[in-house]
Amino acid sequence: MKFRSTLRRSPEVSLRDAVFRGSAPDGGLYMPVEMPRLPAGFSSRLRSLSFPELAREVGALFVGDDVPPDALAEIVTGAFDFPVPLITLTERLHILELFHGPTLAFKDFGARFMARLMGHFVQETGKLLTVIVATSGDTGSAVAHAFLGVPGIRVVILYPAGRVSDAQEKQLTTLGQNITALEVAGSFDDCQRLAKQALVDPIVTQEIMITSANSINIARLIPQMFYYFGAFSQLRDPAIPVVFSVPSGNLGNLTAGLLAKRIGLPAAQFIVATNTNDVVPEFLRSGQLIPRASRHTLSNAMDVGNPSNFARLVDLYDNDLRAIRQDIWGCSFSDEETLRAMHDVNQRHHYTLDPHTAVGLLGWESFAKQNQAAAQGIVLATAHPAKFAETVARAIGIRPEMPERLAGLLKRPKQSIPFPNRFSALQEFLLSSKT
Repeated sequence: MKFRSTLRRSPEVSLRDAVFRGSAPDGGLYMPVEMPRLPAGFSSRLRSLSFPELAREVGALFVGDDVPPDALAEIVTGAFDFPVPLITLTERLHILELFHGPTLAFKDFGARFMARLMGHFVQETGKLLTVIVATSGDTGSAVAHAFLGVPGIRVVILYPAGRVSDAQEKQLTTLGQNITALEVAGSFDDCQRLAKQALVDPIVTQEIMITSANSINIARLIPQMFYYFGAFSQLRDPAIPVVFSVPSGNLGNLTAGLLAKRIGLPAAQFIVATNTNDVVPEFLRSGQLIPRASRHTLSNAMDVGNPSNFARLVDLYDNDLRAIRQDIWGCSFSDEETLRAMHDVNQRHHYTLDPHTAVGLLGWESFAKQNQAAAQGIVLATAHPAKFAETVARAIGIRPEMPERLAGLLKRPKQSIPFPNRFSALQEFLLSSKT
């Protein structure tokens, strides 16, 4: 399996090189040179496969000869040792709970797979690998926990000061060891810009081996495809067309679903559901992506004004807007609508949503009203409601029960470095702490 840049101005590379580089030298993102396809009949076998088994079969299409089958089996078995349940609220509405991993968020899928894959590759180099990640919330905590103590790897997390929840901050700043958290005076977009610049800066890349753990890294997207198949395998009636509603920020989750469809997932359509950071729904309406500064919302992990994976999305469709619109339907919602949805679902179904999943549910409801054709919706539940306890309490009047593994972290002291919003400072930091 070979990978190419979305800008097509860099040489094709192996999976290992794509994972270690994060982004291509020309600034593009890596995509498969040729899109593989699952064998005929795979969907009919899904019910008989465990999650690690289906992950191994789907993952094998993308790792090729870079990872031996026994090593891939070990990676997916170790990474996905938690349940991925599909909860049915009504005959037409299902919730795919992706928050049963160590950090209670869907980012655990990508981070745990990536950590084990990079650990496999880095053993062969004998060099220290720096993993840099920008986070608006859950990515940083998932990466921190996934890479904690992995030999030969140090992790540098950039997060926006004052713009993540208390629980998210404690998850990414209390671990120590090989994990360093930089509290940046700026927005998530600023953090992402700094991380991207570090990945292509000739001074940094000449001195250290550095890669990304954001969804710009193809190793994050590959495992995110797995749970789309896992959802489909649990449907009572898979013959009814399936529409996935995806709470969206940086578009990694959505892009993984689109890749899954391209290789054989029988999905009818996807909903890109955003908060007021609605540059992608606006693109679907106007045909133009107009980046802008992100706005702070209750669903903070989706506060992205210039989504990185947009480059992959348009690449996947050869910039064909009509084809994109056939597969993707966009919508956006305010904080007030989000809180109302959390309240209403709790009242009607006795089910508690976090604010991100609430945006996804609103997306499905909006789609279902405007598209009367028989279909069933699967909303991706991206985080445990306890990670946003104050917002949940504001919506439903009760704080959600705190899982013990999260409660324990909240008691630990924060370890972070206040950091300026300047690349020169990041460059100096990376080079001064390279051993």
